[in-house]
Amino acid sequence: MKPAMETAAEENTEQSQERNGCFGCCIKCLGGVPYASLVATILCFSGVALFCGCGHVALAGTVTILEQHFSTNTSDYTLFSEVIQLMQYVIYGIASFFFLYGIILLAEGFYTTSTVKELHGEFKTSACGRCISGMFMFLTYVLGVAWLGVFGFSAVPVFMFYNIWSTCEVIKSPQTNSTATVEQICMDIRQYGIIPWNAFPGKICGSALENICNTNEFYMSYLLFIVACAGAGATIIALLIYMMATTYNYAVLKFKSREDCCTKF
Repeated sequence: MKPAMETAAEENTEQSQERNGCFGCCIKCLGGVPYASLVATILCFSGVALFCGCGHVALAGTVTILEQHFSTNTSDYTLFSEVIQLMQYVIYGIASFFFLYGIILLAEGFYTTSTVKELHGEFKTSACGRCISGMFMFLTYVLGVAWLGVFGFSAVPVFMFYNIWSTCEVIKSPQTNSTATVEQICMDIRQYGIIPWNAFPGKICGSALENICNTNEFYMSYLLFIVACAGAGATIIALLIYMMATTYNYAVLKFKSREDCCTKF
């Protein structure tokens, strides 16, 4: 009986060690995850998806509003329509580029953690690795500055639609009672440079402007432009996190290249 009891005790000990070994391995793997890069990737994907998807639909809605209400001559907004179409193609390119770039930065974050060192043995950073990390750092800084311009540009249609919406709210307000006063409240879309100054009618007043604000195209485009602007802001935050992560990774690879260490950010 004693050998059997000893055998059972040894089996229990082995099973306990195996469980502890699996638990310890999971803890080490979780400890080596680059959480900053992971959060930045999720935020970047979400922001770019909102910006590209909502911006694409909102631009199409803007062209529809322009065609139906602000200009009767197609030659007045031909150039604007071509620019909108070009911007929609640019949106496709932006979405594809940031999808690939986000995956590459996330992979770079994973491969500069201590988990890679423990899985693949001891290694020292090479000049090529430091060069690649520096390249990602520089490219992320450039994209961050460029995306600030994109964020500012995406705020322009929000400002334009807000002006139209606020004008409609003035028309609907109780203080505006007389028909003469209502018809004197106008919105001239030509002041934004979308259509030329000789476009007809170009300016919408009173009840006609109120009817435009009550259309589904107007409200949908307005809300989508707001969401697209918010998506651009989220992408800027993601790029800022990427900047901190890539800068930290490059600094450690640069100044501790002679040591057996790697980053965990």
